[in-house]
Amino acid sequence: MKARGTLIRRSPLTETSLIVHWCTHEYGIVKSVAKGARRPKSPFAGKLDLFYLCEIEIHPAKTGDLHILKDLHIEKARLGLRRNYLQTLAASYFVKLIDRIAEPEAPIPEIADLLDRGLDYLDENDADLRAVGHFEKQLAQFLGVLETGIEPIRSVGEWIGHLPKQREELIERLR
Repeated sequence: MKARGTLIRRSPLTETSLIVHWCTHEYGIVKSVAKGARRPKSPFAGKLDLFYLCEIEIHPAKTGDLHILKDLHIEKARLGLRRNYLQTLAASYFVKLIDRIAEPEAPIPEIADLLDRGLDYLDENDADLRAVGHFEKQLAQFLGVLETGIEPIRSVGEWIGHLPKQREELIERLR
């Protein structure tokens, strides 16, 4: 299966392989194994970094939800997200919010699009309260929990249980 998605998490599986989580437009949150990705001469070397937007090809698992990453093409590296800690913190917060609300392998094209737009904005512009507020409001709207007179993030927080810990530090640093 082919998909377009943003790399939102990666972790070691073995000495040479990684587990890579993607937020895709077509399939929602997808987990894949990048076999041999930690080897110096791997075809994945330098291509599996957080926030990268990629075209991916995945071989579906016969059982379970851990698919095999066959190939990828980087569309956007979003290197601007690494220009300072605040940019990276804001991007991490956006990713954590999406990861909390998304069901594994349930298509979420509007949410994946929101994440892409949020990360693309942060790639080009400095993080600010307005951008964070806009992202949170759009998320509340997509979830159907946006209520007049209530701060959007309060509604989202009630819906997901608790907000990512990055939010408190992000808001404090932006003020």
